[in-house]
Amino acid sequence: MAWAAGNWTPVPHFVLLGLSPGSPSPAGAAAVLLALLAALAGNAPLLLLLLLGADCGCAPTHFRLGGDCGCAPMHFLLGWLALADMALACTVAPRMAADLLRGGGAVSLAGCGLQILSFLTLLGDECFLLAAMAYDRYVAVCRPLRYAAVMSRRACWRLVAAAWLFGLADGLAQAASALRFPFCGARDIDHFFCEVPAVLRLACADTALYETLIYVCCVLMLLLPFAAVAASYLRILAAVLRMRSARGRRKAFATCSSHLAVVSLFYGAAMVTYMRPQAYHSARQDKVVSAFYTLVTPVLNPLIYSLRNKEVAGALRKLLGRCPRGGALG
Repeated sequence: MAWAAGNWTPVPHFVLLGLSPGSPSPAGAAAVLLALLAALAGNAPLLLLLLLGADCGCAPTHFRLGGDCGCAPMHFLLGWLALADMALACTVAPRMAADLLRGGGAVSLAGCGLQILSFLTLLGDECFLLAAMAYDRYVAVCRPLRYAAVMSRRACWRLVAAAWLFGLADGLAQAASALRFPFCGARDIDHFFCEVPAVLRLACADTALYETLIYVCCVLMLLLPFAAVAASYLRILAAVLRMRSARGRRKAFATCSSHLAVVSLFYGAAMVTYMRPQAYHSARQDKVVSAFYTLVTPVLNPLIYSLRNKEVAGALRKLLGRCPRGGALG
């Protein structure tokens, strides 16, 4: 990375200008906190599917995939997605609400790096979790007789572990690289959190090499999982169109439609932010898109899954105590 020649002063901290620079907005802060509470409340039941299983009376110690007292592989993956959504909202929303009350706020260089690391780790984790969920739907529709063997407990844990490891690697690489640039005294980040494109606008050096790194990371973390999702659903579509039963086709489409809706929302917003050249970024557009997938998506995901997916809705009803007494105890 070629740094600009000349004297420069290291920046000890940045100033996040927030959604409304210089003008405190209590109403905006309240809206952000309400969105955070909605995300936590909506995703908590889905997380319980992971912790307690889909059947009533199951203790966490009896949890097992595909058993009488466990949750289905899709519920297992959905629970981890809910955890990532909750963590993503908590990474951004509290600070965002505080800055809206103050009209902005300072963040240390280390704090900014930690926010970049946390955000990108969770973003990458969600990308691969969504791909894993698409693969689960492909196996369920196209290879139903092999479903239990392919989506075993070990396979599901490996998919989740890979998602978190890839996300962490991406976060570490981008956070370490972004904060190596000299900022020459510029401190004001026109954003509500330390997102990479907003931070790069302050660098007084050639960022072309780093932008290349971002594109490589995007190919690995966005395009490859998205390609896996697209391939899975193309196979599913081909299988569904070959079905003779209209009821079977409707059931298959209903099972997959909720996941397709979440995929479209999440990947679309992430690609708009991270796959455009730096010259095409504007602070206003970046804020709108970032607010969408850091606050709106974590609120919408549980609503989409619980309302559009009858299987998940039924599991949640059982988990909330609507199943008969004397359920299996494992």
